[in-house]
Formats: sequence, C-alpha cells, structure tokens
Amino acid sequence: MMEWKQLLSPHRVGSSRPGEISQARSPFQRDFDRIVFSGSFRRLQDKTQVFPLVKADYVRTRLTHSLEASSIARSLGSTVGVYLCDNFDMGEAQPSDVGAAVAAAALAHDIGNPPLGHAGEEAIRHWFTHSDVGQSMRDVMNEDEAADFECYEGNAQGFRVLAKLEMPDQLGGMQLTCATLAAFAKYPCASHVPQKPFGVAGKKFNFFRSEEDLFREMAEHTGLIEAGPSAWQRHPLAYLVEAADDIAYRIVDFEDGQRLGLIDYQELERFFLEIIDSERSAEYVATIESPLRKTEFLRAQVIGRLVAQCAKVFIDHHDELLKGTLEKPLLSYIESQEPLERIAARSTRNLYQHRAVAEVIGAGFEMVSGMLDIFVPCVNEMALEKTSGKTASYRSRRMSALIPDMEHHLADEEWKRSAYLRLLRILDYISGMTDSYAVGLFQKLKGISL
Repeated sequence: MMEWKQLLSPHRVGSSRPGEISQARSPFQRDFDRIVFSGSFRRLQDKTQVFPLVKADYVRTRLTHSLEASSIARSLGSTVGVYLCDNFDMGEAQPSDVGAAVAAAALAHDIGNPPLGHAGEEAIRHWFTHSDVGQSMRDVMNEDEAADFECYEGNAQGFRVLAKLEMPDQLGGMQLTCATLAAFAKYPCASHVPQKPFGVAGKKFNFFRSEEDLFREMAEHTGLIEAGPSAWQRHPLAYLVEAADDIAYRIVDFEDGQRLGLIDYQELERFFLEIIDSERSAEYVATIESPLRKTEFLRAQVIGRLVAQCAKVFIDHHDELLKGTLEKPLLSYIESQEPLERIAARSTRNLYQHRAVAEVIGAGFEMVSGMLDIFVPCVNEMALEKTSGKTASYRSRRMSALIPDMEHHLADEEWKRSAYLRLLRILDYISGMTDSYAVGLFQKLKGISL
C-alpha cells in the first residue's frame, strides 16, 4: 500500500535540495503561486471551456473553469485532510496542506490544452494518422514516439508545460512538488505501455516519452505503485482533482447553458434541487425574485452537497485508494450519481452538440490541421538542410522564424535529427496559443486577413 507521509512529498522535481513542509508558507501554496503567475496559465483566459469564442462576458473560459475547479478541490482536500491527519502519520502536514496540494493540481489540470479544447487534441491525432505530412513523420519514429501523437493528450502536454516548458532553463521547469504533480497526473502512464494502470487511471496517458525521467522521479518520491513498465497506479489525491473538475464542468457548464437560454430555468431548478435534497433550500429559493440569483444560490448549494458526498466516498474507499485498486471516479459512487447523469445527458444534447459549438469546433479542427501542414514541412526543411537552414527556401525560413527559440533548436544536432522532437516543439507552439491568437494567425498564414 502507498503511505501518506510519502504521498505528500514536498520534494521538487528536478531540484537537488531536500523538500520540507513549512507551516509559515506551505510548499503546495508555493506551487499554486507559481502556476498562477505562469504565462501558460494566463493564456487560459482565451481558451474554450464549452462555447468557443463566445462574446457573452459571463460564460466561463478555461481560466475561470480552472479557478472554480481549484476552489472545489481545496474544499475537498481540506475536508479529507482532517480525516487523514486524525488517522495517519502525515509528518508535518496539516489538513490545509492536503487542500493546498489538491488545489494547485486542479488549478493546472487544463494548462496543456490546445486551442478549442478537445477538438484541438482530436485534430492533432487525426492529422498525424491521416495526413500525408503526418504519415511522413510517423514513418521515421519508433512505436513509443508515434503513440505520443497518435493518442495526443492535453494531459501529457500539461505535464510537459509544468515540468519543462515553463522556466525551461532549470531542470524540472517550474519545479513543483512531487505531491502536486502526482495529484495532477490522473493517468500516470506513457502512451504505449504493455500494462495500463488499474481502472479509470488507464483511460488516457499523462506524459510524453521526452518527460519520462521527470515523471519517474515524481513517482518514486511519492511512492506510487508500479503497474508495469512506464506505468503507475494513481495517486489517491488525483481522484479529488478529477472530482473537482467533474463537479465544476457538470454543474457550471449547465449553469452557463441556462444563462445562454439553451437550458430552461425550471429544468435546472428541478435537477439541482434533487441533488440538494433540502426542503429549506427549496423554500428559500422560492423567495428569490431574480432567476439569475436563484441559479447562483442553487449552484452553490449543489457544489457544497457534491463536495460532502465525494469526501465521504474518498474516506469510505480509503484502503482501495492506497492500494491503487479503486476502479471508477469518485462521482460514480456518490448518492447523487443518477441526477448528475441526467444533467450530463442533457448537457451533451443541448450544450456540447449545439450547432454554434459544432460550427466553430469544426472550423477549429481545420485550423489546427492547417497550421501543422504549414509549419511541419518548413521546420523539417530547416532542420534537415545541412547549413542549419541558411540555404532553405525563403518560405521555410520565414515560417520557421515564427516558432520561438528556433535558432537555438537549429544549433542542437539531436533535435535536428529527431522527427519526434521537432514535432513536439511545433506542438508546444500551437498548443500554447489562445483561441483568438490561433484564429488570427491562421487567417494571416492563409492570406485571409493581413
């Protein structure tokens, strides 16, 4: 079984200095602050949550979603932390430290998402497996390398952002604590492994092969159980991060849908009151005149109820969590599972498949694929040309110059030889774009606007 004292390791990935938990300022609070002040987090302000490029100022972006998920995660972590500190050897850790670690991990959970969210991920996968340029790159990669792009994951890009791309001049990038990074890693394995982690933890993957050493360092310091080569069982706190994300998007996306007129208020009230299950709340909401205020009150009550239910499930299944054998997300075990499933089904029908969403996502799919078709051949020509790109075509030189640090990469012989590293760098650039920047750049590259 995993042990809590080790699971809350304050060691910072890439650092040679020993980590310690200070009561004055928790190392996990420091993680939170480092994430907040990073450029990658700031760019989430213009990345799609549900409604791409929406003009309404009250609809959530990835930034507001991440902040709300983090707030929920802190409540979950602190509630569970009280139980852990009362029953287990937690070293110097306090309940607030558990809350801070989960909050920091949830804050960063979407930091690697490309423009237009999951549509951007799918566009990258489709381009690599179906386009002529993608196939030419695939032909010169090994199976492990190719799998990183065939199954491209924003979760793995997120780990790369945290552990390498932000603060790239030091080993470990932002050098977050192992506890925070492990809680962030909901799918602790590589893309191509013979044995996946147990249950939901093996659904996706959480690191590219280029960051495997850093991920392994984190796993060893937190004492994660090995599931096989390049795969580990999930850190127990990752279940809380997952629950916070699930609560935020299921409840808050539904609220946004009601604000946009896609969900009827009476339907929202009925669903939310079923979860709250309180006559007092039902009586109080009837006294509120504004539908907006009614919705805000109900949303807050629902989130509080779900936090309490998830914390109870975590405690009830504690031994399974430490053994790495809990098969499903926490929300699959709570008493409000059925009304939540009805909310999810309604959201799928009326929000996620709405025509306005589908139109922009469809255009975004072509946009991401189109930028890869432009950048990859140009970078390849620059890298494979023997004079480090100096005699490459004018087009290739100008297009490649848009990618940050290209001159530095052209001086790196390993990078020039590796199609895998070249494609990763291009995807670093594209994945880091905001929705608006990506649209504007693509239009310029295509000569649509200047």
